[in-house]
Amino acid sequence: MNKQKKKTVLWRRRQRRIRGKVQGTPEQPRLCVFRSGRNMYAQLIDDSTGSTLVSASTLSKEMSFEGKCKSNKAAAAKVGEAIAKKAIDVGVHKVCLDRSGYKYHGRVKALADAARKGGLVF
Repeated sequence: MNKQKKKTVLWRRRQRRIRGKVQGTPEQPRLCVFRSGRNMYAQLIDDSTGSTLVSASTLSKEMSFEGKCKSNKAAAAKVGEAIAKKAIDVGVHKVCLDRSGYKYHGRVKALADAARKGGLVF
């Protein structure tokens, strides 16, 4: 098994382990974070119905970056603020964080801190 495939397998294993422990309910949905090499994505998911309540990403039309990088901490913080604003508009104040197997630092931490600052409670 080559190095990249092994990293992906280990990441998927961590992701499944976290998803087994974190469940989203209508009162407290799951804040799922995904980061790629170029963008950040976040969505609130109600696992009892399997539906996405709100979502935000660096690709959204309301995000404006004008030539700036979409994969740094500042961009992640913008996504965190946007998801918090949308969640509060829908009536959600408490969430549980699903970091999807990523370490809680860097872009994931910036997104979570911005969401907390925006009014969400973890």
